[in-house]
Amino acid sequence: MSEHSQNHDTHHADHHDEEGPHSSFSGYMLGFMASVFLTAIPFWLVMGEVFSSRNTTILIILAFALVQILVHMVYFLHMNFQSEGGWTMLSLIFTVVLLFITLAGSLWVMYHMNVNMMPSMMPGGS
Repeated sequence: MSEHSQNHDTHHADHHDEEGPHSSFSGYMLGFMASVFLTAIPFWLVMGEVFSSRNTTILIILAFALVQILVHMVYFLHMNFQSEGGWTMLSLIFTVVLLFITLAGSLWVMYHMNVNMMPSMMPGGS
């Protein structure tokens, strides 16, 4: 084995020792139970027709989905501001910002194209 590969193996092993264990069995079980809860409640809301307003049901389901995403990121992906020197969270924030800009820009362009370029599609248009 060459000296370079020995140094690389030692460095790789040291890197993992510094981080310590990501989570414990109880942490995974807490994340799992939270995920089950965050899935069962929206399912019950839809199947039981709890709210008469469809929009209210949709907003509550979206809120549960957002919380479930956060649970998965923390308990299963182990994302926080300390892991990997904060780079995983920084890359996530960058991705969310780009996604927001792309979606908002696309909707803005489509709305204005609809308003400005298709007058015959408007009610009462010729």
